Amino acid sequence: MAKAKTAYTCTECGGQTAKWQGQCPHCLAWNTLVESVCEPAGTRFNALSVTSRVQSLGEVDAAEAPRYPTGVDELDRVLGGGLVTGAVVLIGGDPGIGKSTLLLQSLCHMSGARQVLYVSGEESAQQIALRARRLSVNATRVQLLAEIQLEKIQSTLAAHRPEVAVIDSIQTVYSEALQSAPGSVAQVRECAAQLTRIAKQSGTTVILVGHVTKEGALAGPRVLEHIVDTVLYFEGDSGSAFRLLRAFKNRFGPGNELGVFAMTDKGLRGVTNPSALFLSHHAQRVAGSCVMVTQEGTRPLLVEVQALVDQSHAPNPRRLSVGLEQNRLAMLLAVLHRHAGISCLDQDVFVNAVGGVKISEPAADLAVLLAIVSSLRNRPVPEKLVVFGEVGLAGEIRPVQRGQERLKEAAKLGFERALIPAANKPKQVIQGMEVVAVARLEDAVAYCRA
Repeated sequence: MAKAKTAYTCTECGGQTAKWQGQCPHCLAWNTLVESVCEPAGTRFNALSVTSRVQSLGEVDAAEAPRYPTGVDELDRVLGGGLVTGAVVLIGGDPGIGKSTLLLQSLCHMSGARQVLYVSGEESAQQIALRARRLSVNATRVQLLAEIQLEKIQSTLAAHRPEVAVIDSIQTVYSEALQSAPGSVAQVRECAAQLTRIAKQSGTTVILVGHVTKEGALAGPRVLEHIVDTVLYFEGDSGSAFRLLRAFKNRFGPGNELGVFAMTDKGLRGVTNPSALFLSHHAQRVAGSCVMVTQEGTRPLLVEVQALVDQSHAPNPRRLSVGLEQNRLAMLLAVLHRHAGISCLDQDVFVNAVGGVKISEPAADLAVLLAIVSSLRNRPVPEKLVVFGEVGLAGEIRPVQRGQERLKEAAKLGFERALIPAANKPKQVIQGMEVVAVARLEDAVAYCRA
């Protein structure tokens, strides 16, 4: 028999090349080419929607897409208000973090008013029934299909026409039109494209569960994230009781929205006051701790930033941050030395965001530096103080977005002082809070020293 022809496909951009190379010639990514079997051309490539006539953009009906709730408030918040008809949602996360549990709870809530279908390629029908019994949810109206063949899933969707369909997971589904194994780049890309086409043409909302790699990124080609409408990621340690669901892409709502869940014996439960999770309750004031207000989508969150500065016993002092950007920590230490005269050249510096939350916005700069200064001097920051602000390379304190909402959230939780950028100073007095606006880093350090 003749040897099957193979090609090398990039897992980042989906481009193909005849020979293996260390670098993808299309997107220039390194070590991303994976060998796969060449598939014969066929008629399976169909448009995602019916081709329409050329028309002016002003003629297009721009009505807001109607939404319907999932029954889980925190999931609705992350989705931007609920599910949209014909949308394709991709949800990923570490094994055992709660993806299948959350989707089963949502389907059981929606099954009372809508026709739903759960397609499982990883678990048997008995296992899913046992989980539903353990969660104490009413699953009598949830339609279940244990299948991994794409063509059978397509015929089931065409026959039952559910309003919501969950595919758990896309890495287990395979198409007979391809010769490669389930989970390969070609299979994942083809199955996702076909399911997306069904969603757009029939109006069925499709929710895909995706596996993640050891680095935490979604497994498979990067085109998988481009083709779907919404990408959700579960964050947090699987050994912890709390889970964070973040929207990294949302065509029907705000991006970077955050939902907070607590894992209980009855499944995932939404947390109404997530700021309490990220604040440590110390019996007395401690050095190296500073509370900041971060903005996650439309939700302000209070997070405690902790720092530990200790004498280094190695030639190269360590710089380690958990939940914060590593390179930004080195930059902030240089700014602290240059503009505030505080040096950590012979000190190990460790910074941590309490609760496992990841802070990506620069509004945490001022809180990180004040926590470092507090630990270095072994002197706590003022009591009931909340801090936020971006620190520039020239030592200036730059404003951040939604400063008024951050201050109101801090006042609601009992904080009496706020150290903020001068440009974020509120025009109206906030009841029960003393607002101190600073323009320079040295002024902020002097305030905490007083």
